[in-house]
Amino acid sequence: MKVIIMYGTRFGPAGFPINYKGPSIEVPFYLHNEGLNALEYQATRGIKISKKDAEKLGMNAKDCDVWLTLHAPYFINFGGERKVITASKQRLIKSFKAAKWMNAHQVVFHPGYYGKDAEEAFKKCIKALNEVSEKIDSLGIKDIYLGPETTGKKTQIGTLEEIIEICEKIEKTRPTIDFAHIHARNNGGIKSKDDYIKIIDLIEKRLGSKIVKELHCHFTYVEFTDKGEKKHHTLSEKDYGPNFQWLAEVIVEQGLNPVIISESPILDLDSIEMKKIYLSIIESKK
Repeated sequence: MKVIIMYGTRFGPAGFPINYKGPSIEVPFYLHNEGLNALEYQATRGIKISKKDAEKLGMNAKDCDVWLTLHAPYFINFGGERKVITASKQRLIKSFKAAKWMNAHQVVFHPGYYGKDAEEAFKKCIKALNEVSEKIDSLGIKDIYLGPETTGKKTQIGTLEEIIEICEKIEKTRPTIDFAHIHARNNGGIKSKDDYIKIIDLIEKRLGSKIVKELHCHFTYVEFTDKGEKKHHTLSEKDYGPNFQWLAEVIVEQGLNPVIISESPILDLDSIEMKKIYLSIIESKK
């Protein structure tokens, strides 16, 4: 199979394409034929893929130039009680082992919940993630990053500031920037192109230009309440935000090369739509 390597921003779904019916290991071929080149493998309900299939998936992704990441189980809470934290560490380490099998680049995860004491929960989270990072080192797992994600509910650890601080303090971390979550937990906080620029500038100031240029991102339109994220929506549902056009303009104008993972209800179909918007902006700049 001849693969045309696409440079610049990468687009792909969080999980298998919405109309895909084949075996999991062949998803990269389907994405490549759609013109997409990223996939976030969803292990949100646990690591269920075998080593053999994970390795085959990784080889097919490499052949198709599909950038692989893995989303760890939702059952992770580094702000909880000791036994919960211990189990969470085990789940995250198991996720890294699976990510190594498939040669994924980043393991995305939600850090946990505040409980009754947000400050104490965050301290527990930092301590636990340091221990995870040390364990990953001891296992000889290289070049796979911890990807703490900005979260959408106000009960969750994961404001933009907290994710940046985690990345400042923990080895082998890169942020996962979910723009819908930032928008939702700030009551519709991304109201202009300048709001995107402020997010990008803050990450660059704190974590450096290399990190910001290669950001791993999630995007969808989102419905929210006073408690934060409520429901994901498609790009065709114009009553919701944040506006993708503005983000695409910032990416092009600042010369960024992020990976953008669609969490839309129609997954790859909105990945294709986002790519069209991005390419149209590039064309308009010529």
